[in-house]
This record gives sequence, structure tokens and C-alpha cells, in this order.
Amino acid sequence: MPAGTEGVDVVVVGSGAAALAAALAAHDAGATVAVVERAESVGGTTAVSGGGVWMPRNHVTGVDDSREEALAYMAHLSRGRATDEQLTRYVDEGPDILAGLEKRTRLRFGAISWPDYHPEMDGARQSGRMVEPTLFDTTVLGDWAKKLRRAPVLGLPLTLQESTVEWTPSYTPERYDGAEIKRRVEARQVACGQALIAGLLDGCLQRGIEPLLGARAVEIMAGPGGAVAGLVIEQNGRRVDINARAVVLASGGYEWNGSLRSRFLPGPLTHPTSPPGNEGDGLLMAMELGADLANMNEAWWYPAGAVPGEEYDGHQLSRFIAVERTAPHSIMVDRFGHRFVNEAANYNDMQKAFFAFDANEAVPRHLPCWVVFDQQYRSRYPVLTARPGGRDPDWLVVADSLDGLAAKTGIDAVGLTETVQRWNRLVGEGRDRDFGRGDSYYDRFHGDPTAAHANLGTIEQPPYYALPVHLGAVGTSGGPRIDVNGRVQHVRDRALPGLYGAGNAIASPAGPAYFGGGTTIGMGLVWGHIAGTDAAAYVRPA
Repeated sequence: MPAGTEGVDVVVVGSGAAALAAALAAHDAGATVAVVERAESVGGTTAVSGGGVWMPRNHVTGVDDSREEALAYMAHLSRGRATDEQLTRYVDEGPDILAGLEKRTRLRFGAISWPDYHPEMDGARQSGRMVEPTLFDTTVLGDWAKKLRRAPVLGLPLTLQESTVEWTPSYTPERYDGAEIKRRVEARQVACGQALIAGLLDGCLQRGIEPLLGARAVEIMAGPGGAVAGLVIEQNGRRVDINARAVVLASGGYEWNGSLRSRFLPGPLTHPTSPPGNEGDGLLMAMELGADLANMNEAWWYPAGAVPGEEYDGHQLSRFIAVERTAPHSIMVDRFGHRFVNEAANYNDMQKAFFAFDANEAVPRHLPCWVVFDQQYRSRYPVLTARPGGRDPDWLVVADSLDGLAAKTGIDAVGLTETVQRWNRLVGEGRDRDFGRGDSYYDRFHGDPTAAHANLGTIEQPPYYALPVHLGAVGTSGGPRIDVNGRVQHVRDRALPGLYGAGNAIASPAGPAYFGGGTTIGMGLVWGHIAGTDAAAYVRPA
């Protein structure tokens, strides 16, 4: 839609999975729709993600799933901070919403055999609830293919099923088919989050919905009774009013806003792995209208590492720390040299252990933190961008002894030595009796399938290494509270007329829980669809 005051029924803020799902739904329900995106590219956080979708009872995997078991599992993890109505609607309507995307767009989904993140809990499953987009041919997008947000880490046309289950290049690099990847690149195919965005964008373009890029939403216009009257955007240095009767906020979280982070989050989130434009624009606009807030101390946590000099959108690029803490021959320690968590547990719940408070020094007890490993690890597994067995990069701390490693990092030497010695004894016994690393099927699934134990290995062969671990997140999961129809709620517990939300811009309907890989995108797609559909009914009640 060209910049100007020409009105539409519904304006969607953002261009990630939740936003584009909302735009599709609103259009197909009879509304005229505009999509405004702050960046000059399409895709938001979704485009740099794995693109997976956690969906019980989905139509793809062919697993006979139980509605009651799924709800029991979700209710347990959400700890009473997600409403029964929202969890039930997700399980009951989510599968049809997902299947509907295949009918209404060129998106196709494939099965991925990841387990739920707590597979031993009542109601959980070892596989069958996660799907991902198949490879997508971006040639159908024409010139819009150039507007897809670039994924700095998960940018190869390699599906999650291939990278983590079938090819596993971190563990079995001989399976990696470089010739096939080259063929896919030349064919302009994309995978993961880029594939999901490409399919949704294609659906929007086929309906005549072209996202307005470089258009930052700054204010929601309100009319009589506080009802939404439109949206103010900033574009090319000027303010432009877009008249509309409904606005869907799907502009991402606030993880790049230092003021909001320090105000709400329980720890110093220093290394977000999402696009730097996620500064809470939707949150701030909703707050100006008196929106109620929830889940504000939560994020989709993921421990992060950084290679000096790597940048993304003008900021230090942060990379996921995954294999480094899951594979054998590594542990994570704090400044005291102590382990404090099951390193191989799912990233979101594992990182919450970082928030323990040191009452003696009035600081986070487990920060700073390092992954410590030895030559056994270094010769077999990657470390961020460093390939196994290659030259040690300058940014990786290395020493011939544990005492030397402690001296270089500031870790307590006695504590580190005692911890490594105890770890080696536990490995010899075949079980981590301190934190249960490797006890869960989830841990072993993401460990080294070729090793004697997928997650356990001694640390005893010099040289020794230390990689700093930072607090990272793929996005925040708190914001305006919505009802079961996606309507943003006022602090007086009533709907704000015409204001909707979905994705990381709102308080997650999952509460503090991460049920399995793709929970955040699954929630975004479902409530994007719900919000878009309800917004269309609100503006066109006939």
C-alpha cells in the first residue's frame, strides 16, 4: 500500500510469521489489509529462526496424538500462567489453522522427529508434535525474493530434520552433501524460517498485499471511546497517518531495548539473536492506550556466544551455543568453577538457572560463565565458527593446564579443578548424579549419536579451552495481555476496541513455557490467524 492516508480495514504491524498469518486471515475473512514493516526486509525474527512449528495433533507427522495428554503437558509447564481457554484453543484449532496454510498458500510442511522439551513428563511425546516448512522456491516471489531477511546463522537451504537428525554435520560431517546444497542455492531455494516467511509472503502477494517496508509504527490513533482509528508510521523522515479500524500488533519483542530489558527481565540479556529492530514498538504503543501487561519477565532464552568482528545489521552477531554444551567432553562453569545446571537441557529452561542471585555479593551468582572443554572435544566438534581440529582462533581461550585456564579467565582455580575431577568420576560411573545430564531422551537426542555416551565424556586431555557464554534470547515473550480471540486487554480487564496482537509482541499464550521446538512460531501462527480473523469480523460485522 502506498504511503498516505488512503484507509484500510486492518493494519498489521510487522512481517514475521505472526504478522503475515494475521494479514492472510484478515484478507480471507473479507477485510482490506495493509502490512507495515520497520525494516527494509521481510521476515522479522522468524526469518532468522529454525522455522519449526510445535503443534500437537498435526496433520503432517501421522502420529496418533492425544488431546488430553497434550493439554496436561502444556498445563503443567505453563504453571497456571496461561489460561485454560487459550491452551485449549491452541490444541483444538491449531492443527486446522496449520493445515489451512497448506490449502491457502504454496507452503508445505514436513515432519521433524524432535522430542518435546520435557519428554519424560506426563502427556509429553518423544516425537510427532513438531513440523517444519519444506524447501521453498523463491523464484515465485520475483523481485520480492531480494527483500527476504537474510539469516546469518541458519542461512543454508538445509532443513532442521537434515541438520539435526539425518545429516548431523556437527557429529557426522561425512554425511553432509555439499553438492546438493550448492544445487539448492543455485535453484534459489530456502529452508527453515526463510522458507516459512517466503511461503507466507507469497500468499500475501497473491492477494495483492505488499508489505510497506521502512515504515516504523509509532502511534495508534484512537477515536471515540478509545476505539482504534488508525496507525501513525514514520517513513522517509516524515509521519504518515493510515486510517484503519483495527490494528494487529505483531512487531516482535523488546529484547533490543536496553531500558525495557533492565526494567522487566530477571537478568542482563546482553546477546539477543534476533534482528536489532526488535525494540518493543508494539509494546510501547499498546501501553500508551492503557494495555494490561503479562509475562514481562520472560523471554525465549538461548545461551549465546560471539565471534569478535561478526556483525548483523550493524550490531555484534550472536550465535547459538548448542553442540558446545551438549556434546561429550564439555561442561559449563561459573566464576567459582562450579557446574550449576544440566548443560544439555533445552535452551530456554537451562538458561533460567543463570538468574540465581548471590546474596553475599548482590550479583548474579553464575555470571560470568564459560563452556570448558579439552582436546578430545576440540578435535571432534565445532566451536561456534571454528571447525574441529583446525587452528585455534584468537577469540578462544586456551591453556596447557586447568590452572592456566583459570588464570586467563578469572575462574577460581581450585573450584575448577575439583569440578573437572568430579565430572570425570561421574563420567566413569556412566551417570551425571549432580544434574542429570544425559538422563532425558531430549539430552541424548541432541548429543553425539556416534559417541559411547551421547552427552558424557571426560575432560582430561590438554590443552584445555574456555568459551564465554552470554545471556541470549531469540526474543522476549511478554507484552500486552490478549484474550482468547487475540484482543488486547485494557488494565481494567476489557478489550481495547480494534486492537489485537500476536507473536512476540504480546504476552505469550504459553506463559513461561516452551513445550517443544517451534512453540514460539506455533503460537504466533495460531494467534496471528485468530487475531486477523477476529479483526476482520470486528470491522466488517456483516
